Amino acid sequence: MESRVGPGAREAVFAQLSDTGRAEQVAQRLTDGIVLGAGERLPSEPDLARRFGVALITVREGLGILREAGLVETRRGRDGGSFVVADDADHRSLITTRLRGLAQVELSDMAVYFGVILAGIVERAAERASDSDAERLTSWLAAADFGAAASARTNQGGFFLELAVLSQSARLVHEQIRLQAEFGPLLLLGLDGEQARADVAAHDLAIMRAVAAHRQARAREAAGRLVRGLSEHLLAAKARIERGGALDEPISA
Repeated sequence: MESRVGPGAREAVFAQLSDTGRAEQVAQRLTDGIVLGAGERLPSEPDLARRFGVALITVREGLGILREAGLVETRRGRDGGSFVVADDADHRSLITTRLRGLAQVELSDMAVYFGVILAGIVERAAERASDSDAERLTSWLAAADFGAAASARTNQGGFFLELAVLSQSARLVHEQIRLQAEFGPLLLLGLDGEQARADVAAHDLAIMRAVAAHRQARAREAAGRLVRGLSEHLLAAKARIERGGALDEPISA
């Protein structure tokens, strides 16, 4: 199975971890990668240890958590390694479980913080991006596929990270990577709907144009509209689950 995750999203999934509960963080980060569509075969244990900045035993403990949950299997031999066994239905179960474990106020706070960081990113990008940077971003967005939910999630995550790079702020890039790994699979839930994908693509276009025109305030406003729209879909999904509904149940008029 081909990976659906672009380079930026993979960077977010496999960024280094913080100091506490690292085996659990490895398990959660890899679960996020599975949800995002990181591919059938996971990186090798030594590669994961290097990327996450943890000991090999910590990676093995994290993979053990996923094996117990039935999400991965480990095969031995020359073509061995750790392989994803969950299908899309199981991914929905994983996300549903995560949503049930978070209070509405926690989700709202996470969305607000994500919006604050993204606003800083687009403001810096509008200030610092060169004309050639803007042309590359324009070309990148024109080639992005928002036709289906999976490709839309991959490309939206990639767009966030492209913007972070254009901010030319190592701190903002690092924080965006961290937030996307932690919160991205939840925030991008709303991209299941065709109209939602069209709305997000329109917001992305507005951000790109503001960055290219060096209009900082306009870029912040467009980023705010984007995150508000995504967070509304997320909170609606949380409310449906709390009422006993399905994650992808249509929103009532």
